[in-house]
Amino acid sequence: MRRIPPTVRARWCDRGQVSSLVADSLHNAAIGAWLVPEHDQRRDVLTAVAHIWVEHALLFGEAYLLADRSAAAVWLHRYRPIPPPTSYRQRLAAACGDHLDRFRCLDRILKVHRPAEAHNHLAFLAVPPAAGCVTRTSGLLASCLVRMDRLALPSYAEAMTAAETAIYVRHGYNARELFLLPDGTPVHQLSRRPAAQRPAPTVNTSHIRTGPVWGRTRVTAL
Repeated sequence: MRRIPPTVRARWCDRGQVSSLVADSLHNAAIGAWLVPEHDQRRDVLTAVAHIWVEHALLFGEAYLLADRSAAAVWLHRYRPIPPPTSYRQRLAAACGDHLDRFRCLDRILKVHRPAEAHNHLAFLAVPPAAGCVTRTSGLLASCLVRMDRLALPSYAEAMTAAETAIYVRHGYNARELFLLPDGTPVHQLSRRPAAQRPAPTVNTSHIRTGPVWGRTRVTAL
């Protein structure tokens, strides 16, 4: 079995590495192609925009890396409304160039659908395509959720493929509404209550029968 590297908390000096991982994970995705149709420009634009949000998350949330720097998770702690990144309009325009309108459209759509209640928002789960990426995605997410459970707030994420959604569901997320991006890409909203607030699993007793009673009840499993 492939061993998953340990997870480490990202520091300010890691923001470039985290931004690159976000861009790499979006580069061949449908959303990346819609945001920046020109393939030769896409990685640079996505990296520049990701850099804005990774810096913001390090101020208003946290980010984590697998120790081998092969994957990253970027969280925003939305305990209350948080401000946009510093000089966001100017920085976004400089980063996007001719693609600004699409990034602004994406911002508006995601903001409209985001939960109003306090939550921890998984803004990016950046695992570039490679051998073992599903295992690394699952390992990184599980490690992060241990930390989020200690904060005792729901977690929220968006997934844009059925495969991504399935990973979240395996880690305790529940599907919310689905909405579409302008290019038709479906966005699956998912939320997860902290482990301590989730009901204990029910025990299915339909396969159990009771044996004869001699002073006490005896249970015999089939």
